[in-house]
Amino acid sequence: MPDTMQLRDGQRFGRPETGWRLRLYTIIFEADTREGRLFDIVLLGFIVASVAVVIADSIESVHARFKTLFTVLEWIFTAAFTTEYIARLVCVRRPLRYARSFYGVIDLLAVLPTYFAILVPGMSALIDVRVLRLLRVFRIFKLAEYVDEFGALGQALYSSRRKILVFMMFVMLVVMVMGTLMYVVEGPQHGYTSIPVGIYWAITTMTTVGFGDITPHTDLGRVIASTMMLLGWGTLAVPTGIVSAEFSAQRVLRVPTTRTCHECLSEGHSQTARFCSDCGAKLPPYQVEVR
Repeated sequence: MPDTMQLRDGQRFGRPETGWRLRLYTIIFEADTREGRLFDIVLLGFIVASVAVVIADSIESVHARFKTLFTVLEWIFTAAFTTEYIARLVCVRRPLRYARSFYGVIDLLAVLPTYFAILVPGMSALIDVRVLRLLRVFRIFKLAEYVDEFGALGQALYSSRRKILVFMMFVMLVVMVMGTLMYVVEGPQHGYTSIPVGIYWAITTMTTVGFGDITPHTDLGRVIASTMMLLGWGTLAVPTGIVSAEFSAQRVLRVPTTRTCHECLSEGHSQTARFCSDCGAKLPPYQVEVR
């Protein structure tokens, strides 16, 4: 299934109207056809494999044994991602807009470290080249472009942003009050040397982390700590409920497609629609593999 963010790519980046660029755009940005799905599957495999190579290469013993193999694989992955990035820029009418988009930046970050390590050899004297290799884990963010659930999660978080913000303000108010109270009750002699230290203790306690570096010693302090621990359960439950409610609300929405109007470039039309819901133009036939 295409990512929900892909449904607006035709309008944002400019979908070509005819020719080989339209064909290339359909394969890269649309996933309802056989070629589009095959492109996404192959690219997903390259992304996962490249990230696995970066992770394995960070292990010293594995790096020493398979250094040459990892180097060859890295250049294969870099060449593939570079070709994909150039193809995306070529097949849209507004390439600079794509280059400045979130996924455009991620695509660029996925290939730059390899070239930096070659073009700036003097950098190795100042910083280990492995640091540049670590930047390649940005490729994992490219997975979000091809998994529909990432888009649903992002939309759910965006829709519930105000509720989450209000909840976080309430949490900050609680930890400030309780942290100040613990500073007054326990005092510097028990490790609560300032109000910020008390707030730090309140945050670690409410989030049920409990590092144990600061603990109450008085009976009243233990009562306050017990209250904070119980509040911590609610702290975890409330935002989960908010986001879950947004997920449930999205289930009633229709399943999007990448079907595009060639007149106004609006996307997401249903499979059975005959005319564009935005401009009224006649829609081209819906292209999808028949199973």
